[in-house]
Amino acid sequence: MKKRIIGFSLALALGPASHAFAQGPSDALRYSRLQFGGPARTQGIGGANVALGADFGNLTSNPAGLGLFQKSEIHITPGIGLGQSDSRLDGSSAGAQNDVKNSFHIASTGLVLANRRPDSDQSTNWRGGAFALGFTRLADFNVARTYNSTLTDRTVNGRTYTADDQSYLATLRGTAGRDYYLNIRGQGRSGNYNTVDNGLDGLAYGAYLINVDRVRVPGGTVQDSTTSITSRTRRGPIGQAEQVISRGSVSQFDLGYGGSYRDRLYIGVGLGIVSSNYRTTSDFTETESDPTTHINSYRLREERRVSGSGINARLGLIYRATDAFRIGASVQTPTYMRLEDTYNAAFITDFSASGTDVVPRSLPVGVTTIEAQPNDYAYALTTPFRANGGVAYTISKYGFLTGDVEYVGYGQARLHNDAQNANGDDNPFTAENNDIQARYKSTVNLRFGAEGRFDVFRVRVGYARYGDPYKADKNNERVQNFYTAGAGLRQGNFFLDAAAVYTSFNQVSTPYSLDGLEPSIKINNNRYTTTLTAGLTF
Repeated sequence: MKKRIIGFSLALALGPASHAFAQGPSDALRYSRLQFGGPARTQGIGGANVALGADFGNLTSNPAGLGLFQKSEIHITPGIGLGQSDSRLDGSSAGAQNDVKNSFHIASTGLVLANRRPDSDQSTNWRGGAFALGFTRLADFNVARTYNSTLTDRTVNGRTYTADDQSYLATLRGTAGRDYYLNIRGQGRSGNYNTVDNGLDGLAYGAYLINVDRVRVPGGTVQDSTTSITSRTRRGPIGQAEQVISRGSVSQFDLGYGGSYRDRLYIGVGLGIVSSNYRTTSDFTETESDPTTHINSYRLREERRVSGSGINARLGLIYRATDAFRIGASVQTPTYMRLEDTYNAAFITDFSASGTDVVPRSLPVGVTTIEAQPNDYAYALTTPFRANGGVAYTISKYGFLTGDVEYVGYGQARLHNDAQNANGDDNPFTAENNDIQARYKSTVNLRFGAEGRFDVFRVRVGYARYGDPYKADKNNERVQNFYTAGAGLRQGNFFLDAAAVYTSFNQVSTPYSLDGLEPSIKINNNRYTTTLTAGLTF
């Protein structure tokens, strides 16, 4: 279906949600805000390897580091993620509600083929190099959250709003033109509800949650008529509940080569093939118990699946200023991605036979499910350019210290149409791209790490701070903090590394938009990831 998906957008991975088009700024941020990845050694030092070299994680950060490999190697890195969230309604004194989402994944796997000239061969200043290929997980979308609250009468700027005035159904009320009336009534007669022409309004009409009436303009023709949209009557407090579960990741398959010039300057290039998979399901419920109304409750269930692929390239340098001190830098082109989006929605209603409110149409007493037709849409995305700089200092045979700085211009991300796809169209995305530019800013990410060497054993620590991409967030509430630790063993040609990464970040979400009357949920997320790398050198 060559239409854009319109949905509730309840489950944004970062930032506020709203009743809006699904393809928008949140999508651009989701695939642009990546994390450091790689084997356990890389993760144990907080991903700070831009100037370090001889680390497989250089394949995705600075391919020049491949030029420092002295031996070939192969490895695999499985991982387990344990996550939880605490959600609290903003301004509420009630306790935060907890939810968990765990996952098993492959964090990294790869092969490095190194070739070095013997010291006796001085026929060229190019002393050697290494070719690498592998898989790295760069983003984790596994998050779950839940909240419950009760809407009651509320006074804002001297005006009192009932619970019903503040509810989601209040967002559906208003007026529209004659074509809207015909479209909604047509969906009702056919039973084929879609989210393309009028969002969830047709589905809400089919679920008996709203009614549409045509109003003739005095002295006008039928074409001049308008539509009045009213929602089901509700009285008293209204209970709200929401659960959102997100799954998926961004992974990258890389090819890269790094060469050594006189063992002082290292140059590398890399090509990345990106694969993304994102799925979110949300259940939003409103209930009320007033005996004079027919409605008991309704639930809006939505599911969104997005998959796609893309490509990028990177170039890097490392200069060994002294035997102990190195300086590194790399740049990565914007990633161009083509995405396929599928959206499903359903209303599950529960009506009572008793009640005194007006019933414009016969109600289906009991529990009824009304589903919309699936909506498929294809579009494209360009993520921001990235630049990295770093320094590393080796302490003889006892270990090293390393630090990185990364620039990412989140406001540079752009959505594009994919008119060549059967599920695409020629939408220019002008408004959405202006919104991206207005909403997001450029940020600096910092990464620091250290390793201590004790005979065949290694001990590692690290810290990373990924900046807040939102212009409006003055308190840096959505900064991401990563605390890392690791250990390793080197025995002959075998190596074994383990790492633990603790991540904390905050979100702000709203289940719908209603001129400031909508609930605002603050979410504190914590995730603990452990990885184990086993590998061989040869």
